[in-house]
Amino acid sequence: MTRHLFSPLRIGPVTVRNRIVFSAHLTNYAQDGLPSEQHAAYYAARAAGGAGLVITEEHSTHPTDWPYEKLVHGFHRSVVPGYRRITEAVHAHAVPIFAQLNHNGGQASSMYSRLPVWAPSAVPDPMFREVPKAIDVHEIAEVVAGYATVAGHCAEGGFDGVELQCSHSSIVRGFLSPATNMRTDAYGGSLANRARILLEIINAVREALGPDRALGVRLCGDELIEGGTTIDEAVEVARMVEATGKVDYINTSIGVATSTLYMIEASMAIPPGYALFISNAIRRAVRLPVVGVGRIKDPLQAERALEEGHCDLVGVVRGQIADPDFVAKARSGHGSDIRTCLSCNQECVGRMGLNRWLGCIENPRTGRESVPLPIPRARKRVLVVGGGPAGLQAASTAAERGHHVTLFEREQATGGQVAVAATIPSRAEFLDVVRNLRAECERYGVDIKTGVAATAELLRDEHPDAVVLATGARPQPVPWAGGLDRVVDVRDVLEGRTTPSGDVLIVDDLGFHQASSVAELLADRGCRVRISTAGMVVCQDLGVTLDMETFNVRAHAKGIEQHTDEVVMSASAGQNGVALQILKHTTGEMTEARFDWVVCAAHQAPEDALWHELKGAAFPVYRVGDCIAPRRAHAAVVEGHRVAVGL
Repeated sequence: MTRHLFSPLRIGPVTVRNRIVFSAHLTNYAQDGLPSEQHAAYYAARAAGGAGLVITEEHSTHPTDWPYEKLVHGFHRSVVPGYRRITEAVHAHAVPIFAQLNHNGGQASSMYSRLPVWAPSAVPDPMFREVPKAIDVHEIAEVVAGYATVAGHCAEGGFDGVELQCSHSSIVRGFLSPATNMRTDAYGGSLANRARILLEIINAVREALGPDRALGVRLCGDELIEGGTTIDEAVEVARMVEATGKVDYINTSIGVATSTLYMIEASMAIPPGYALFISNAIRRAVRLPVVGVGRIKDPLQAERALEEGHCDLVGVVRGQIADPDFVAKARSGHGSDIRTCLSCNQECVGRMGLNRWLGCIENPRTGRESVPLPIPRARKRVLVVGGGPAGLQAASTAAERGHHVTLFEREQATGGQVAVAATIPSRAEFLDVVRNLRAECERYGVDIKTGVAATAELLRDEHPDAVVLATGARPQPVPWAGGLDRVVDVRDVLEGRTTPSGDVLIVDDLGFHQASSVAELLADRGCRVRISTAGMVVCQDLGVTLDMETFNVRAHAKGIEQHTDEVVMSASAGQNGVALQILKHTTGEMTEARFDWVVCAAHQAPEDALWHELKGAAFPVYRVGDCIAPRRAHAAVVEGHRVAVGL
């Protein structure tokens, strides 16, 4: 039942037809500070998919605010034509759209602006590590005026309202927080003084918008830092905001973007709905509609949040990044068809952290909505070999585009290495990527044959129009292993071919979940576990996906040791174990160590024998995913889609 989710709601002068909000988030789609065609296509796809309200990413309100390259410079009037393209594209689906306004304050860098970073006080940010300029009173007035200017541009560009970002990365949050506001003038000290700039911005923006557009404020309910804003002060600020009589709704957030980012864009290690306590507390204190957030990934979770009174609207971002039709499927009774978000953070948060445009590990069209797909030239008979993410995506896309597709998987179930990785309790949601793809294949009529090892002879006898090989990769021994039985690969452990015990060394050559996952698994089984890496940080790419902090907490609790700057040089059989020579490469020191088992998170080899056997076949043969070059799941999905589109 979704009786709350699909009821309309009035937000000031704007009525939304359901309670699901595509909340503001960065995309890196801007071009030279301007909105792009990709922005319009991206937001329009979610409007077409049924979102009740779309809120765009932040628009900078002042030239001193340029924390990352591809930011929309809302303070330039040249943004207005781009705004119109966005709003017209969304309004074509009868969905209202708001713009988020922001100045990031001290959570920024002068690298792009070549101007000092402005903040309430000269408190360096822990991520950017740059000392900001404590702004003067006349500069505060300039900041306030900048918000009003951008609000005017948004009104001219056709937006139905604006939202003030005063939460996880904002100069306003900096003023509100006792951790970053050390001022002794009228803008510091008491909460009333710290909130003064927010109330001035509200007054200025409301005047610029007029009465016919909505105005919202997004507040941080708990910064999760020592001496920072907590829920009690956030509730008081919400009451101040409502008392102005000029604000139409309150949105919520948790954490600080440069200190506790892992709680803002939480990975699958954090339970769904974890931040709803904030919207709940604020909603009980004000009469304005309140938006709740916090890794809400399916319609039932969203409905429950509304039914239990935590919020009036629900922000679903990654869920609609993964599936633009999230709302439409839920409303039509096809919620089980939703391509549910994994919260893996690899292609959304992770790509953004690497200054790339936003994508999605599950949805190869995310970030490419403005690029039209070619029309299939003819219906073909396509054979796909391999039921991991690459093969399932190739089969799903090909079948969706009208081809007759048969998929062969040699195991008794589809999933490939993803199914293996998801056997770790903290990684269970990763299985959704293949479960969702398998469901899509079945809906589009793919003939899936499991337990069938497709040989070159079998494929030739089928006389297909095309063959797609997604045969994956296989473990290979590390050079120093010496053929020892007790030096094994992570897949040997996860797939049950061996059961290490006692003292276990995990050698992390990949810097991702492989080493951390098997380390936790073995620690849970009672092993004494040490992870060793040649890098400066164990499993360093967990930092990109915001898994590092939570892994370190669990690793500490489980007694997992972490050792860096180490290279295993050789291994030999020891008494009931393995004797290792380990080089500390930063010092040149060589040490000896003994372990009962050594488990290697190491590079794999392409499983490409079938590719070589099919050379010279009468039909075209394509490779996708690990059988070309072993990589991560996003590459498999993208390549499976790309090949299928080109058939």
